[in-house]
Amino acid sequence: MTGSADSEPTILIAGAGATGGAFGSYLVEAGRRVTFLLRQARAEAVRTGGLRFVAPDADRTNFVDVVTADELVTSPRTFDIVIIAVKAGGLDSVLADIRPAVGPDTRIIPFLNGMAQIDRLQADYPGQTLGGFVKIVGTVEDGAVHQLTDLAVMTIGGLGDDEVPDAVATALDVPGFRLQVIDDVVGGLWEKWIFIAAAGVVTCLFRGPVGAIMDAGGRDHVLRIIAELEAVATAADHPVSERSHAMTVSMLTEAGSAFTSSLYRDVTAGLPSETEHILGDLALKAAVLGVSTPLLDLTLVQLRTGEAQRRP
Repeated sequence: MTGSADSEPTILIAGAGATGGAFGSYLVEAGRRVTFLLRQARAEAVRTGGLRFVAPDADRTNFVDVVTADELVTSPRTFDIVIIAVKAGGLDSVLADIRPAVGPDTRIIPFLNGMAQIDRLQADYPGQTLGGFVKIVGTVEDGAVHQLTDLAVMTIGGLGDDEVPDAVATALDVPGFRLQVIDDVVGGLWEKWIFIAAAGVVTCLFRGPVGAIMDAGGRDHVLRIIAELEAVATAADHPVSERSHAMTVSMLTEAGSAFTSSLYRDVTAGLPSETEHILGDLALKAAVLGVSTPLLDLTLVQLRTGEAQRRP
């Protein structure tokens, strides 16, 4: 950590969407020294009108510190903690943007789905990257961050032999969400990845919500998809726990459920999606591990075909 023992660690949050905006708001409200790294238009809007955060218990607006990538270049300053809270499509630009903010003692925590971001950050910043993932149901509407349910959990852990510094855990442990520091954060990342991938395959392959898929007789196919993807995690030495498996089966086979994956919602809305980051990277890992994933591969062909047709 770059700060002195008696100073509050400085935190840079790249992104103020559903994840960065919600958890960042809780950190700001707890008095933490938080700065948001935002694109120019978003930065101007937040500087002018503040960051509005709508949670189940309140609707409030916080005026927060904001910096843009250009401002970090012209006036570099390092932070103790850098949180990356963008979707996969923004990862390349964010990795370039945070460079002036990373000092030799900075800890970087990416809250993205999948595992590709961990590999890239460890290559660039060995010994400085922590594993992390969050559970929250949220969205952004008209610039306001909305937390839709009471669920808000942040999980972090060390990678390899590295541990989470006490100062990092203390800085991130604030009211509003539950912080978990776990030993096997890589296993946790794999479990979340497999669930998100299974949800993406199920809803994108069958083009609808879970309840409609069940009505159409899709239960056995859904179970085959789950088994196929969990076999990849097992081959990677990160088998999915019985609890996580049961949760995945329950959510993806629930009669009458309106659940769809965020991947499905982005694809059907014609928005940039995390297809390659979530499904493409998993297919690559499966191939390296020698695990057959025909349903995953079929879904990728469908999604890539649709993406190619949308290109000008």
